[in-house]
Amino acid sequence: MKRKKSKKRTKRRSNVAFMLFFLVLIFVLFDQFKQLNIKETAVSLLPNTVSRDVQNYTPILQKELKEVNLEEYTLVLAAIMQQESKGKGGDPMQASESAGLPPNSIQDPEQSIKQGVKHFQKALNYGSQKNVDFPAVIQAYNMGIGYIDFVADQGGKHSEEIAKEFSLKQAEKNPEVYNCGGDKNNFRYPYCYGDFTYTTKVTENIEILTASDTGKSGEFKSVW
Repeated sequence: MKRKKSKKRTKRRSNVAFMLFFLVLIFVLFDQFKQLNIKETAVSLLPNTVSRDVQNYTPILQKELKEVNLEEYTLVLAAIMQQESKGKGGDPMQASESAGLPPNSIQDPEQSIKQGVKHFQKALNYGSQKNVDFPAVIQAYNMGIGYIDFVADQGGKHSEEIAKEFSLKQAEKNPEVYNCGGDKNNFRYPYCYGDFTYTTKVTENIEILTASDTGKSGEFKSVW
């Protein structure tokens, strides 16, 4: 009789231990799920995260830049692509107009990259000749080479205020085209030629790319 009671007690203890273990396991799994959900939410709130398409095109950008001895600007061009198109479409560098063509005429991504590199190289070389800062060169990718002359005449340092002045001057030459689609609520209005915040946005993309490219950071020189 005593043996039966002992077996029952042992069985109860085993059941209690199992239930406690099961409850602890549920608690641990719930806590891990909660932490994972917090991390995923944080990632989803990150601004201007670089698209997978841009990351996939980065080796091609590096190859094209290497051919003109500008490989150290790979992350800069990737940041420009992120701003221009997030790597989408047939003209991810939005380089058609720099080749004298209507927007999105280029429909081959590799041709777009070639033209984008050519346009950047031209702006970089001319910016060096005119002794302007590198942010002015980035802004010139968006506003054209004429922006470099404009900055050079005002001390050689880019600012959003100077970009606004240049934008308004260009927009006034052709107000029917450069009117922000008639939308006065557009953040650019009335500075509707190009994007006067372009350099700021590209710089943010460069910082994100630099942070995510720690394994290759030694391959790229500082461009500032």
